[in-house]
Amino acid sequence: MNGAELVTRLLERQGAVRTRDLERLGVARSTLTELVSTGRIERIASGVYVSPDAPLSADQSIAEAATAVSNAVVCLLTALSYYDLTEANPTSVWLALARDRRRPTKGYPPLEIVWMSEPALSHGVVTRRIRGVDVRMTTPAKSVADAYKYRGRLGGEAALYALRRYVETRAGTLDELWRAAEVCRVTRVLRPHAEALL
Repeated sequence: MNGAELVTRLLERQGAVRTRDLERLGVARSTLTELVSTGRIERIASGVYVSPDAPLSADQSIAEAATAVSNAVVCLLTALSYYDLTEANPTSVWLALARDRRRPTKGYPPLEIVWMSEPALSHGVVTRRIRGVDVRMTTPAKSVADAYKYRGRLGGEAALYALRRYVETRAGTLDELWRAAEVCRVTRVLRPHAEALL
């Protein structure tokens, strides 16, 4: 299989590919340049390529963001939407980064960035396979706790709705929720709301 065929197959399977991953597989940069110039692939950010025919979807955007921004954690409205814990249909992919990271410069998909301390960034994170890409994402419990922590950006109603859905759908345990609230330092706000729903 030549480099162009390999790129095409990877795009069909995972939606987005990175230059550095392709180079590890032996695909030359000149192959990518040729594929872009002939319109067979599209460069959407530095070192990130997609098929021009790829249908846009929430999963596609998540996979592309995770591919383009290393060590990011998908969080807040994007994670809540993934778990069906919000009514919102986010137009940006929400990512959490370590506090010492700079803002990513990529233009697509649109990103909303929050910076977190190491304990908050590493607690309640799982890896999901989305469109062939390993995506680090907050768990349902951590997503709800984050919604309370960032309710100034999301709105109190969005946080309360996420909590209500978490309890109704049993998206996780109460112990997971209490621990996430403790890590996010929102126990005093979140716990009375949760107990009122039980």
